[in-house]
Amino acid sequence: MAKMVIREMKPSDIEEVLEVEKATFETPWSRDIFVQELVSNRHAYYYVVEIDGRVIGYAGMWLVIDDAQITNIAIKPAYRGNKLGGKLFLYTIEQAIRMGTKRLSLEVRESNVVAQRMYRKFGLVPGGLRKNYYTDNQEDAIVMWVNLDGK
Repeated sequence: MAKMVIREMKPSDIEEVLEVEKATFETPWSRDIFVQELVSNRHAYYYVVEIDGRVIGYAGMWLVIDDAQITNIAIKPAYRGNKLGGKLFLYTIEQAIRMGTKRLSLEVRESNVVAQRMYRKFGLVPGGLRKNYYTDNQEDAIVMWVNLDGK
């Protein structure tokens, strides 16, 4: 049986994270962006999910005061459909709660109904629309959010 681990992302994970990024997004983040996030952004928190010691997914968020913003979440295509994205998302939410976050939000492509369905399972609801948000095709983003403090 494969061993799954979720842990904080380290700079040494960036090469494997870039593989996930390139396999997932039309306009993937660069190495420099990940270095900046891990080394210089005091509001950034990133996590990886490993299977048998190989990074197969990651999630990131920014925490500012008591608000968390999910920056991205991705699982390698070959590992999708096994609820790993949900486990990683739950772990990220748990970390946000542990750090005192009261609200969590994210943007999701209007066409990404699979992700929207998963986010709804965690209590997120649509709260707005960002027109032409994605630069690769000007697709709109749905803003989804949830109160984490039960209020």
